[in-house]
Amino acid sequence: MEQAEIGLIGLGVMGSNLALNIAEKGNRIAVFNRTPEATRKFYAEAGSLQGQIIPCETLEEFVAAIRPPRPIIIMIKAGDPVDQQMELLKPYLSAGDIMIDAGNANFRDTMRRFDALKDSPLTFIGMGVSGGEEGARHGPSIMVGGTEDSWKRVESVLTSISAKYDGEPCVAWLGNDGAGHFVKTIHNGIEYADMQMIAEIYGILRDGLKLSASEIAQVFGRWNTGRLDSYLIEITEKVLSAADPITGKPMVDVILDAAGQKGTGKWSVIEAQNLGVAATGIEAAVAGRILSSQKAERVAAEEIFGLPQTTAMPGIDGMAFLDDLENALLAAKVAAYAQGFAVMAAASKEYNWNLPMPTIAKIWRAGCIIRSEFLDEITSAFTKDPDIANLIVTPAFSALVKETDASLRRVVSTAVMSGLPVPALASALSYFDTYRRGRGTANLIQAQRDFFGAHGFERVDGIDRPHGPWGSGLGTGA
Repeated sequence: MEQAEIGLIGLGVMGSNLALNIAEKGNRIAVFNRTPEATRKFYAEAGSLQGQIIPCETLEEFVAAIRPPRPIIIMIKAGDPVDQQMELLKPYLSAGDIMIDAGNANFRDTMRRFDALKDSPLTFIGMGVSGGEEGARHGPSIMVGGTEDSWKRVESVLTSISAKYDGEPCVAWLGNDGAGHFVKTIHNGIEYADMQMIAEIYGILRDGLKLSASEIAQVFGRWNTGRLDSYLIEITEKVLSAADPITGKPMVDVILDAAGQKGTGKWSVIEAQNLGVAATGIEAAVAGRILSSQKAERVAAEEIFGLPQTTAMPGIDGMAFLDDLENALLAAKVAAYAQGFAVMAAASKEYNWNLPMPTIAKIWRAGCIIRSEFLDEITSAFTKDPDIANLIVTPAFSALVKETDASLRRVVSTAVMSGLPVPALASALSYFDTYRRGRGTANLIQAQRDFFGAHGFERVDGIDRPHGPWGSGLGTGA
């Protein structure tokens, strides 16, 4: 029997869809699941693609079915299960074989696994896959981290299954060890921010302008034909237009307002802080999801405090304000992308990855969740200056920020005066205002730190008070 070009372990929804995509693109694939029944079911339902699939019920049979050096995609729950699966695989593998974690892994786990194999005949790839179930089946954006040689072994298969933008494949080798999973993590962080900002605009339209779900859908549909053209705006229109088949009400109105999260947004915030990069939009989005999950506490708090009694929103010009909302969302999205790319630039230096920023923007243009119209502009900006300090100071984006600044300011101030929470939109405005101010207020913070560090404290009347002459050492306190 002809051997498979690649293997895949884990036939859950994502694994099954990815395997079908691989087979459909003309690649022979061996598949294995820890429960043989799942393997049999997958093969039985593969239809015309069965000829490209080798179903296997033991790991020994599975490994033997793949052409050496064997690339094996592991598509199972992230964390310990991946380590356990790798240990089970190792006895059957040969020199040059490649284990590929294609789940939502923490890049630090990827670096650890890569490092653990560096003195062995085996190697490891951390592969970020974006696009959800639909992307896995028909063409995801793929971010690869590992050795260049291991990338070359899988390049043709991954190129064939990736999303395409104007004929260009949305897949790339981004660097060593954890590079691919780190970029996927930041992709998800930007996604968190983008979704939070859209939700805040939705809240203003619903609770401020008192529009119905179908009316708000029309607004997002109109925006999706302009500069906000993106996958998230597109699906926002669709979900707002959907009706609950049981009650007939708008589906969005019967869904509980408590958002879940899988950890990648939190990891983005942690790594941004570790690298000393301000990613305030992502931070606000993660905090927003945490607060949303505290439904019972929020209901109890509303009973205690009530909602703010304001009249600011009804007095505005509705049509003009819709234009402001569109521009404000555009400005806030720019801030989120700028922060995400700044985090990646810092990580590239910290971990010696040499991340190709123009390439990252290119492979996000199709297949992934945050694909949007202005990724072309981001690609162009980084192509012209790969080492630019921040996207918002490039000619194209600085002009856009200047154009949308007044709208963002009006939207945030109106929302605040109306008692409507807009943490991510407000963070974008604060980010712009802080970043462009040559003289800030941290001199006072530094003076306070110097004072504490130089003076120490003495107990006076039961209170700790600073003492001694004014010191000269900067930044020695908290």
